[in-house]
Amino acid sequence: MRAVSYSDRQANKLLILLLIAYILSFIDRNIMSVLIGPIRQDFEISDFQYSLLHGFAFSMFYIALGLPIARWADRYPRLNIISIGVGLWSLMTCLCGFTKGFMSLFLTRIGVGVGEAALSPPAVSILSDIFTPEKLPKATAIYSLGITLGGGLAYILGSFIYNFFKAFAPIDLGFFGEMQAWQVTFIVVGVPGFLVALAIRLMPEPVRRNAAQADGQAAADVPSIREVGRYFANHWRIYLGIMGSMSLMSVLGYGVMAWYPEMLIRVYGVERSVAGGQFGVVFIIAGSLGALIGGWICSALIKKGVVDAPVRIILFVALLWGIPSAWGPLSGDAGTASLMAWFIVLFLNSYFGVGVTAVSLVTPNEMRAQATAVLFFFCNLFGLAFGPTAVAILTDFIFGSDGALNLSLGFLPAIVLPPSLVLAYLALRPYRELMLAQGD
Repeated sequence: MRAVSYSDRQANKLLILLLIAYILSFIDRNIMSVLIGPIRQDFEISDFQYSLLHGFAFSMFYIALGLPIARWADRYPRLNIISIGVGLWSLMTCLCGFTKGFMSLFLTRIGVGVGEAALSPPAVSILSDIFTPEKLPKATAIYSLGITLGGGLAYILGSFIYNFFKAFAPIDLGFFGEMQAWQVTFIVVGVPGFLVALAIRLMPEPVRRNAAQADGQAAADVPSIREVGRYFANHWRIYLGIMGSMSLMSVLGYGVMAWYPEMLIRVYGVERSVAGGQFGVVFIIAGSLGALIGGWICSALIKKGVVDAPVRIILFVALLWGIPSAWGPLSGDAGTASLMAWFIVLFLNSYFGVGVTAVSLVTPNEMRAQATAVLFFFCNLFGLAFGPTAVAILTDFIFGSDGALNLSLGFLPAIVLPPSLVLAYLALRPYRELMLAQGD
């Protein structure tokens, strides 16, 4: 496939397609958050076992394959990689609906993670080629809306689809036998991904901007893992500070995404259908505003010459996010807990796209996908793998009661946010110096 230079119209079209893919990825990975009750009931599993399905099963290969896929993305056509990944995770999401026990669902969740590993590293690399540095923070913020729109739609659509089919359960699907409403929900949300995979496959591959390897040059010219590691080591305070801070904050973010609706149900007596839909609306509105506000502020500050704006925003979030994150779960009032969810989700989504931009701007093009993969590796290692499980461990083994879920969520910010603040501050000065040196 011959790479082409993108017009503004093509760039915006591809951005929309990548956004839709990202939305679907978060729907498919988070749909389990509204299906906790029926899955636990049918499979007779604990919160801890459920957290393994939601987080660990998905993340183990999602994390492990991110780096090799990023190596491919720095060598080969990136849209082909993304298209295959979208098709694979959509298939595995559908297959989640055919599972009959804990282990089979565990394996299909692994498959979802394998497919989704092929999206973000090549997508971020592409965005840095089709948008200028001044427009990149906005483009990345729009792409990161997939987190909020997908996460929110997972709650809203998941609740709606589950409750619709629950009225007919068990559902006779002929050759496939009888299925419960939660199983059909997986199948319904998985199907649209096949169309998106085809649409992405039909787009031309963008040319790599300012890359050491020219179009068509041998893949062997891509920097080796050792060379990438050496570059990271030379700027270790930047990468440790940004990636470490974001990784710790992702523990809180994924913990909230996995358990906040269930907390409203268990602790504050909110109906399951109401809690899912309510939290979905919060995620779409407050989360989208957070992502856009973070990206727009970052772009505006960069235009004014504040080259370290992305790191400053990460610092700001680490400093203030803990207030609503603890207040909501520990408030003792359903209304206050629901109100604080708006601020929790606003902060949750305000820093991630900015952090991805920070890594992209300080990393050479030919190793940018790999740098992004390292960022996603640690964010997902800490967030996806440990976030939901950390809350479950606090609930099951520290507080020892399902009804203490609010204590687990309220205590978590005190564990992860103080070190996040220290790490972000560690990166501030060297990041500013490197950005100024690149501008000379």
